[in-house]
Amino acid sequence: MSLKMIDYIVDEHSIDIDSGTLKKVKEMIVASEEGKSVSSKEKQFLYDIVANGRNGIDVDKFDYIERDTRACGLGCNFQFQRLMETMRVIDNEICYRAKEYLTIHKLFSTRADLHRTVYTHPKVKAIELMVVDALIKANDYLQIDSLINEPAQYWMLDDTIVKTIETSTHQDLEESRNLIRRIRRRDIYQFCNEFAVPKENLEYFKNVTAQDIICSQNSDAQLNEEDVIVTNVKIDLTSGRNNPLERISFFQDYDSFEKSHIKDDRISHLLPACYQDLIVRVYTRDPKLVEAVSNAFENFQMKTYGEKTQVHATPEKKKRLKYKEK
Repeated sequence: MSLKMIDYIVDEHSIDIDSGTLKKVKEMIVASEEGKSVSSKEKQFLYDIVANGRNGIDVDKFDYIERDTRACGLGCNFQFQRLMETMRVIDNEICYRAKEYLTIHKLFSTRADLHRTVYTHPKVKAIELMVVDALIKANDYLQIDSLINEPAQYWMLDDTIVKTIETSTHQDLEESRNLIRRIRRRDIYQFCNEFAVPKENLEYFKNVTAQDIICSQNSDAQLNEEDVIVTNVKIDLTSGRNNPLERISFFQDYDSFEKSHIKDDRISHLLPACYQDLIVRVYTRDPKLVEAVSNAFENFQMKTYGEKTQVHATPEKKKRLKYKEK
């Protein structure tokens, strides 16, 4: 869609741009996608500026980390200006001064912290799940999916669609409208519990599904698949289970024109030995089912890992929670 949007903007506003330049702009946007090739072999480092598939350091991260830490009132230890002042191009690759190793580590760790505390926060995800359900239920009436491949209409899809659903009186939007109003009342899907996948199981982990939880319920429970939502949250430092800094080239000082890689143990023994978290979270759409879902979730852990790997037990007040008609 990004490439279609570029074409739409150029055509809609009659922008005078030659085809070669337009092609390079598009290539820079999708440069990080696996299997994408670029037409020019000269100045290939330019394709690492917007979407860096080589090592993950790009202006996109600089932008949203600065924006979101400020918007959420969080502190930000990473200063991208310092990093930009020390970079240099060597052998067609953007390289960084060796002394900025920990500065780059802060970039990746700050991003991971944002994912952990903001983007994938349990309540944030619960609201996200409700919004998704509301949009799916509204699709037949609003025909949202028909706009996905139409740039002239797609750019208009923003948060106002939620208000459109909420203020509509049409019968076809009643279910969606009720979900949006539940969000307003903070009557959100109930987070039952979570567990972090043990480090030794990360390599062979397969996403947990609602069906996995249903198949682990007690014999006296009557859970259906639509009652349970499972989210498999992956938080890493942009390179999965690998150290992202091993993909980055450094130079020693400004008199040096040779690039090299640096191992963690040459910098600090306090840097992490594991670079990825996999967290399985379980929610229920019906507050009356918290206890049944929580028990099924614990049974699944025992069956899969031979122990309960969740950090905490589901609070008793949640288990006793009764649904109140609004």
